[in-house]
Amino acid sequence: MSQRHRETKSLKRKIARRPELRTVVVFCEGKNSEPDYINGLKRLPEIADNTSLNLELHPEQGVPLTLVKMAAARLADPEVDECWCLFDVEWPKHHPNLSDARQLAQAKGVKLAISNPCFELWLILHHREFTRFVNTADAERMSRQLDGRTGKRIDSATYMPLRKQAAHRAEALEKRHTNNSTTFPDDNPSSGMHHFLRALE
Repeated sequence: MSQRHRETKSLKRKIARRPELRTVVVFCEGKNSEPDYINGLKRLPEIADNTSLNLELHPEQGVPLTLVKMAAARLADPEVDECWCLFDVEWPKHHPNLSDARQLAQAKGVKLAISNPCFELWLILHHREFTRFVNTADAERMSRQLDGRTGKRIDSATYMPLRKQAAHRAEALEKRHTNNSTTFPDDNPSSGMHHFLRALE
């Protein structure tokens, strides 16, 4: 009678290697709505599984040129894959040195998502189309009316399911300005946040 051989199972556990996450660092001027929105994105599984999203705020709410300089310095870190700056144009009075900020970003490889006149325009696009010129105060007021908030903090859970509609509307605005030969900073209303979302997702 032939001897029956039993296969012995290896006691060594196979260790599953998790793919290394892409590191994206975001710089923004706002202390409330922008960080709330970014933190909402960080919690989405489709982003969290692929990207380590880090948010850095200037302690004194730095202007765009300051943010771009901070991002350029941070990009020198070999562990960082991309740096993004999120900032506003502001109307009727623009932020200073906007053109310099854009030129430095292009030279240093820093990516920009600029909202014109302000980040609240991007929030508005989650709820509805918007195509007319608007100043900062009116955009902020309309944004609060649409989501019912009383202060500057937002509930990111309200916005995450609507982000793709907002991206389509922002892209349509961009095409409209291109067709009309309207250039920065006169491309009001607009938001480059759809480029940021596409880079993450």
